[in-house]
Amino acid sequence: MTIPTVTLNDGVSIPQLGYGVFLVPSEDAERAVTEALEIGHRHIDTAAIYGNEAGVGAAIAKSGIPRDELFITTKLWNDRHDGDEPNAAIAESLEKLAIEQVDLYLVHWPTPAKDNYVHAFSKLIELREQGLTRSIGVSNFLVPHLERVVAETGVTPSVNQIELHPAYQQRDVVAWAADHGVRIESWGPLGQGKYDLFGTPAVAEAAAAHGKTPAQIVIAWHLHKGNIVFPKSVRKERMIENFDVFGVSLTDAEVAAIDALDPLDGSGRVGTHPNDLN
Repeated sequence: MTIPTVTLNDGVSIPQLGYGVFLVPSEDAERAVTEALEIGHRHIDTAAIYGNEAGVGAAIAKSGIPRDELFITTKLWNDRHDGDEPNAAIAESLEKLAIEQVDLYLVHWPTPAKDNYVHAFSKLIELREQGLTRSIGVSNFLVPHLERVVAETGVTPSVNQIELHPAYQQRDVVAWAADHGVRIESWGPLGQGKYDLFGTPAVAEAAAAHGKTPAQIVIAWHLHKGNIVFPKSVRKERMIENFDVFGVSLTDAEVAAIDALDPLDGSGRVGTHPNDLN
């Protein structure tokens, strides 16, 4: 199975479907990533704060897959924004991952109360120039954060990884990204099980019509929207299910019905508001 790729605004090609290791315990990460790679994943998304970069690195080394066939993302945590801390942070991540360069490095949260995310992103620009990461981006940034980063650094992030699922589609952030050539990566793409997404008629009826599971339908919806998506599971059978989505072609009516699950008032958010995590 060939995973579709999208081209970022810096020319870097990224697989549209990835495997995320958020909340995967360190002791389970090597096994989980090994199984994900065996299934066919080539895009792994981790972060320093997840505490499992070493397990991801062990799985990469064990796999024998050529480095240029893999896409590895990690992220700069909130307490490493100031001074030269981003330089030290990426060095630590690369050591744990046992690689010389990541493919994508993200500012994990804007931490607006600290007012240092512009500095953090400016340091990522330097890290890219040093060859320590191929591409740079942000995560959990809202439109004002994005506008300020671009205005003050002159560089547009390649991606913005945000909470995005049918009940919370962040249409203003997505529209800004589309206008500025920024690709959207969806975290929590299935709503993290915090509401009955799979029981909604829009999802359940599409699943029945296509002979797929509700999870597969929602992942297909993300892919249809052009999102880069990271369904997360530590169970191999669920990983296989989440990977088997490329033959699903949703109708315009099915997409519109899932689109309509967003109440548009922000009440569908299941994670932390970016202004509140500092």
